[in-house]
Amino acid sequence: MFFGVKFKSLCLWGFNHLLAKTGLPVWMLGPGADRLRADVNRLLAFLFHQGILDEQFLQLQQLQDESSPNFVSQVVNIYFQESEKLLRNLRSLLMERKLSDYKNIGIHINQLMGSSSSIGAKRVRNVCVAFRAASDQNNRTGCLRVLEVLEHDYCFLKNKLHELFQIEQQRILAGGVGYPMQN
Repeated sequence: MFFGVKFKSLCLWGFNHLLAKTGLPVWMLGPGADRLRADVNRLLAFLFHQGILDEQFLQLQQLQDESSPNFVSQVVNIYFQESEKLLRNLRSLLMERKLSDYKNIGIHINQLMGSSSSIGAKRVRNVCVAFRAASDQNNRTGCLRVLEVLEHDYCFLKNKLHELFQIEQQRILAGGVGYPMQN
């Protein structure tokens, strides 16, 4: 079963790979808060340029303030938890030997599409649209193909947002501790 072990390990690889390169927490490697802020901005620019995120993510960020400094990461982590359940359910519905339950598939896709839209996960939302079209045509083979793309794009999104939140946390730590900038 792809979604079980292999899917989780693919999603966690990118996040853990960043930490494993040196064995040290990344914030100990020296970049100051300004450099980390630039890293956050570059990563966000990449995610927007590649169509992975849209302006809804920026609106979500605007809701974060000093009283809730982890608001965006908390909302996105809830999204990840719920999305993984939906993806597991979709795969399960499609893998049944009998005829697939396209009504329930459509319900799950609509939920995933809505929650992806709410956090600004543009590419995942767009793949959900294609998935919905295949489901509306009762096209099991098409649904399975789109599900593979959806799982891939979801993992990519998850890895990149984990990377973004990690850099942001490092920036906050570097800013609070006041490490000197390195040339």
